[in-house]
Amino acid sequence: MPAGSSMQRYKGEISRYRRPFWLPASNYYILSASVTIGLFFLLWGILNDGREEAPWIPAGVGAAIVLGSAVILREIILREARNRFLASERQLDQSVRGIARKVNDGGSAKLTLERNAALLHEIARKSEAAKVLGRFAEGHREVFELCAEYLGAVTREMPNVGAGSPRIAALRRGTDVAERYHYFHMLQWAEIESRALTQDASRRDKISNKLDSAQAALSVVEFALETYPQEPNLLDSRQLLLELVSSIKVSDLVERAERAAFKGNHKRALDLYQDALFYLQRDKQDAETEVVGHLNEEIARMRQRLSPADSGN
Repeated sequence: MPAGSSMQRYKGEISRYRRPFWLPASNYYILSASVTIGLFFLLWGILNDGREEAPWIPAGVGAAIVLGSAVILREIILREARNRFLASERQLDQSVRGIARKVNDGGSAKLTLERNAALLHEIARKSEAAKVLGRFAEGHREVFELCAEYLGAVTREMPNVGAGSPRIAALRRGTDVAERYHYFHMLQWAEIESRALTQDASRRDKISNKLDSAQAALSVVEFALETYPQEPNLLDSRQLLLELVSSIKVSDLVERAERAAFKGNHKRALDLYQDALFYLQRDKQDAETEVVGHLNEEIARMRQRLSPADSGN
């Protein structure tokens, strides 16, 4: 894959991209709440003029129905838009992947100029669809996977192209285009997917679930780094996620050590505190002095509480 100046050119595609207009969720709900409040006072005024006893009850029910309907309506619209997107993209997949698979398998569907142009056109259409629903990581993943299949097909086809054939220039241009799409959508996918998994980790209650989500986010970034090992954003994300995973592990060990100490199992608590200190210093070279000092204090305290028989083990 191109590096250096080519990478900078690819980044330009990201900076030029602007998402089409879509009313954000916060604005939509603020607008819905404003309409609901207005409707409540309108109904309250009408019913109050009609000498309705406790007019705020039917007014509140009516307003609640309107607000609930607004929430449900937005979810239905988003779900239908996403389903339409996925359905159309599956159809594109079948046509484009079918041609690429035949080329990869040495079949009759060689990359003629017409087929090459059709593949690139479909990739471009798929890319635009993924950008429209930019917050869905799945769309970006399908684009860069499709680009990878195309690039593999070109690699296999090039040795079969005769010298001086116009296909050489077309395939080289196609390679450059597919690499740009691949770079853009892989980074978009890695950013969206890792952010979603990181947020999921923060919402989890159980340490084991937090750790699973954080490690899944780390796996996403490391997968992207296999293709773009020098990408600064990916490197920064990996470092942050490594520290997150380490902090979750350390927090888990400290909590378990505290429970063991509370139950009087000081030997177990000592082992857990030592493990926590080991992971902290191994995974985070600039670990906070205060945290390290606290762990050392707890380790020393557990050692003092151990019986001579336990100390000798």
